[in-house]
Order: sequence, then structure tokens, then C-alpha cells
Amino acid sequence: MTLKAYQNTQRITENAREAEYRLFGQVTGALISAQREKRTGGPLVEVIEWNRRMWRTLAADCLDDGNKLPEGLRANIVSLSLFVTRYSRDVIRNGAVIDPLIDINRNIMQGLQGNG
Repeated sequence: MTLKAYQNTQRITENAREAEYRLFGQVTGALISAQREKRTGGPLVEVIEWNRRMWRTLAADCLDDGNKLPEGLRANIVSLSLFVTRYSRDVIRNGAVIDPLIDINRNIMQGLQGNG
């Protein structure tokens, strides 16, 4: 089986929680790499924007009336998204550390695994 065929099969068989966990893992890994490599400018903005887009998408999904998550959890996710947006600006404009963004993502990943 080729790698591409395996990846397609994986995408088809994973549930929403697994897909979210995988995405959080990819984005968080990119944030950690950016931190480790002390990226600045465009390379830093690219990874921060990826994280911010992910959070905006989650917030938009939580604002949808069809979302089946409990209302309180949905509100918390929207609040986190707003924080991520504000703090991301601080990282890009003022050189704030990336740690809070990484920590938030890791906490969500633990919750998705059922360890949080």
C-alpha cells in the first residue's frame, strides 16, 4: 500500500475527535519548532497564523446552532479562540513568548485524549 493510499484510508476511518487531535498535534508541533528555532518575521507569522486559523475555525463551528457540544464548552472554546487571536498579535508585534499558545493546545489535546 502506498503512503498516499494509507493516508487516505486513515482520513476516512478516523473520527472527528481523532482528526482534531491530529490537527492540534501538527499545529502544536509547528509552534514548538518555531519556538525552538527562534523564528521571526514571515516564518513566525506563518505558524502563528496557522494556529489562529485553526482556532477561528473551531470558534465558528461552536457558534453554529447545529453544534452538539454542551453550550458551556462551546462558550469556553470561543473564549479561548478570542484569547488566541489577541495573544497571537502580541507574539507577532511585540515578541511575546509562544508558550501560552503551546500550553493551550496541549491542554486541548489532553482533553481530546480523555486525559484532561
